[in-house]
Amino acid sequence: MIKGKQLGQLLPADTNAASLFSPTEPTIIKSIVVCNVTSTAYTFRIFLDDDGTTYSTATALFYDTAINGNETVELDVYWPMSDTAGNLAVRSSNASSINFTAFGVVDS
Repeated sequence: MIKGKQLGQLLPADTNAASLFSPTEPTIIKSIVVCNVTSTAYTFRIFLDDDGTTYSTATALFYDTAINGNETVELDVYWPMSDTAGNLAVRSSNASSINFTAFGVVDS
């Protein structure tokens, strides 16, 4: 049965890339909501490593993308993931400033 759900939510506490979601079953990431919870503009990065935890330019999907203060953007995507070693990771240019929420469908 395929069902939609929130896959993960993270407000990174520092400026290092961190895993937002790692599948336990075949999943399609459908959207990511990025919310700058401060009044200052910052940048963010999103990485998708389908079979590991490499968060670099080699796995970057969004890299130093600007987001204004108090702004929310929804990114409509289609990223299938089936390897349980894979990770969707995020990074903010400033600690505790940008919240990331991933939504998708899981084949369970």
